[in-house]
Amino acid sequence: MGKNAKMIISRELRLAEIDPYLYGSFIEHLGRAVYGGIYEPGHPEADSNGFRLDVIKLIRELGVPITRYPGGNFVSNYHWEDGVGKDRTARLDLAWRSTEPNTFGINEFTEWCKVAGTDALMTVNLGTRGVTDVCNLLEYCNHPGGSKYSDLRISHGFKKPHDIKAWCLGNEMDGPWQIGHKTAGEYGRLAAETAKAMRLIDPEIKLVACGSSNAGMPTFPQWEADVLEHTYEYVDYISLHQYIKKQDGDTTDFLAQTDSMDSFIHTVAAVCDYTKAKQRGKKDIKLSFDEWNVWYHSNSADDETMKLHPWGVAPRLLEDNYTFEDALVAGLILITLLKNSDRVKIACLAQLVNVIAPIMTEPGGAALRQTIFYPFSHASRFGRGTALAPILTSTKHDTKSFEGVNDIEAIATYDADADTITIFAVNRDLNDSIPLECDVRDFGDCRIIEHITLESDDLQAVNGFPHGETVRPSSSGESSIDNGRLNAVLKKASWNVIRLGAK
Repeated sequence: MGKNAKMIISRELRLAEIDPYLYGSFIEHLGRAVYGGIYEPGHPEADSNGFRLDVIKLIRELGVPITRYPGGNFVSNYHWEDGVGKDRTARLDLAWRSTEPNTFGINEFTEWCKVAGTDALMTVNLGTRGVTDVCNLLEYCNHPGGSKYSDLRISHGFKKPHDIKAWCLGNEMDGPWQIGHKTAGEYGRLAAETAKAMRLIDPEIKLVACGSSNAGMPTFPQWEADVLEHTYEYVDYISLHQYIKKQDGDTTDFLAQTDSMDSFIHTVAAVCDYTKAKQRGKKDIKLSFDEWNVWYHSNSADDETMKLHPWGVAPRLLEDNYTFEDALVAGLILITLLKNSDRVKIACLAQLVNVIAPIMTEPGGAALRQTIFYPFSHASRFGRGTALAPILTSTKHDTKSFEGVNDIEAIATYDADADTITIFAVNRDLNDSIPLECDVRDFGDCRIIEHITLESDDLQAVNGFPHGETVRPSSSGESSIDNGRLNAVLKKASWNVIRLGAK
């Protein structure tokens, strides 16, 4: 019997309403993400604020509703006061062994958010600082006036509060690499006391506690249990981070690694539910997967830059040039997030520009879409409304690290406002096209709007300077529908977006 996949979707098989924040991203003061990325005064396409409008155009094409800032590892030694007002102070960034000029700070970021059409997910320093400094920052950003720090903001030319409603309580505090690394008990106590104080200033904010930096940490998942023991009453989310790396040139195993991401999510959700039961709680802790991506191409170059050429301003760090197979993994990650959208309510592609990013720029030059740009833009544009819980059966294969991996991984969404169904699917098979049969009879008579594919005979094909964007999607997918049954051919190693509408 040949390889195949079958799926049934129904209006009644609903998983969750998809939170728009599932399609967030991340800007850290790291490498050229800010300086030379989103901010480059003097660039031919920069506005009066120095914001690159060619980059803004691509960000709007991605459809990013929330952006995490200013880190990342950077935040754990960040003094936000250095980046506001007229007198800016340069500091050493210990996380990335760079010099931070603080030309771009909180006020520039909030103005950039308005132009880019995104909300802010502000991360605070709980590494080298604490409750007082965080409260000062919140007062500066959100209090209307009549107090020391709100009046300081007004004196800087911002009469209206920034009104930032989503805040991360530190970053990766379980990691020994983190400036101000803490044990779970130390961090949990600090996060709880910080959260309590912040809510006195602005009761409407939403707070994210630090979960494990990755599922391979020796303290996982006890870290989550210990942190939530302290913070359950005060926070709304706990974070997850995962970067996927190709090992030993094994593409088949690389494409299977999102199965571990799915397991990671389920484990953290189980710990959250255990804590809720233990504390006789009423609320569910939601998940913020606020760092995810493929990351490994630039590691050796980054190590050399930081060791041999430290303390530069905006050095080229983490500038992974993404391949076609990386785009397949990005698509699989997005499918995994949608499959878990009942618990994952915030997710951030890390990062947005130049630094492990879907968008790359050249100083004074052009901006382009990397390969991973396309699955994200498709999911962000079409993966809205309700995530459906499909009944999916697929032939399977084993890899070096995983058993029983689906040849076809897929999810479906339904947008009631547009009355459209979207199926996102990846064929993990590197050699064969695989037929997908999908029963959509519950939605009545349907027609195929389009079948978008991203495919390439070269798994290592890249988009980059100077040759431009060689990997691009097309609407040449093979699919048909008859009597409520969709039949599609999913080409070998391909990302597929099949959109259906009413006849």
